[in-house]
Amino acid sequence: MVGLTRASTRTIYSSPEGSTVRRTVLPGGLRVVSEHIPGCMSASLGIWVNVGSVNESPREAGAAHYLEHLLFKGTQRRTALEISAAIDAVGGEMNAFTGKEHTCFYATVIGSDLPLAIDVVSDIVLQPSMRTEDVETERSVVLEELAMRDDDGSDLVHDVFGEIVHGNSPYARSVIGTHDQLRDIDSERIRSLYRRHYRPENMVVAVAGQVDHAAVVRRVRSAFDGHRPVAAAPSSRPARRARRSPARSQARVVNRRSEQAHLIYGVPGIDRFDERRFALGVLETALGGGMSSRLFQEIRERQALAYSVYSFSSMYADEGCFGVYAGTAPANAKRVVSILQRSFAQVAAHGMSAEEVARAKGQLRGNIVLGLQDSGARMNRLGSSELAYGDHKDVPWMLERIAAVSVQDVAQLAADLLARPASLAVVGPFRYGSFDEVM
Repeated sequence: MVGLTRASTRTIYSSPEGSTVRRTVLPGGLRVVSEHIPGCMSASLGIWVNVGSVNESPREAGAAHYLEHLLFKGTQRRTALEISAAIDAVGGEMNAFTGKEHTCFYATVIGSDLPLAIDVVSDIVLQPSMRTEDVETERSVVLEELAMRDDDGSDLVHDVFGEIVHGNSPYARSVIGTHDQLRDIDSERIRSLYRRHYRPENMVVAVAGQVDHAAVVRRVRSAFDGHRPVAAAPSSRPARRARRSPARSQARVVNRRSEQAHLIYGVPGIDRFDERRFALGVLETALGGGMSSRLFQEIRERQALAYSVYSFSSMYADEGCFGVYAGTAPANAKRVVSILQRSFAQVAAHGMSAEEVARAKGQLRGNIVLGLQDSGARMNRLGSSELAYGDHKDVPWMLERIAAVSVQDVAQLAADLLARPASLAVVGPFRYGSFDEVM
């Protein structure tokens, strides 16, 4: 893509309802993907950068997220206030997020204000001032965000679980970093990460809603024409690694004063290229994905041990994880863990019933369709699909893949996945931080 001398455009698909997805690759490798949604009055824009915490060196831990904050501090053309005021003045929404593998800067506006959104978000990403004094000022803000996470056990427990289930993999690292890492990071490390990764061939511009693809491409091209990277680009992420599964069950208990014990029990999962990912969606939904799911019924409805209980999965380029979260009274933590252990073993041995699988498939299909009712959700799907797969599938294709999942597919996946060595992460008022206190 980097060697292209002129833009290449193609239509990915058109739906019977009239929505159309188009993709253009500009000279230099920048990808622009749009979805025109008939009747939609809003437009959502996202500039996706193929960099996250897994791309950081140990000395850079937390830098990708820190950089996300820093870019809102001002550009060559706008102050931080002018950035915010420009979108606020048209009633829009603007924000950003950093994940394990990518960073996204986005805005949602009335369709007629899309040119403004393109101009402002492109300015943030391409022309940041990145002043040393702003790095120091924003350090306090990022540390406050870290403190907020540490005060929220339901948030912290996910990072603790990630650390133990992913072991020595880069995926084990928290996106935000640690207190010591954030204190130690300096402006040059942040600028170095920006120079290496914030390059056109490492970015995707995704737009959905009231959009005209050709007009979007013209404006994006104009915004990026003045952007001249100053360093050679590395690989967008580390080379694929063999999956490393823990050799034994592991546990970590973090002592925090709280009214609840927050716990996650789970196992290493599958990567996003695994053909079993649709069966995983069904398994996840049937086990803990809704009010009729097995674990919700057992833990909340029958035994009244928790208000919040749910299953989740994460699928990355090289590995993944699967787990169940529950928030419970500290005195009930052992009972909840015992239920989770027993449930994992039962489903690994016997799978899920035909009724559970059918119900989960229906719920999953409904969630997909209903979750794509606004331009922001469509934009997120475009950007993440482009970065993750370099490809786009329409909703009917996804629904067909889910419908094709059989009871046997779920049983075979469960026999592999849920029999893997499990990890337990607990955050709560356990004085000695002991595994014995919750087992």
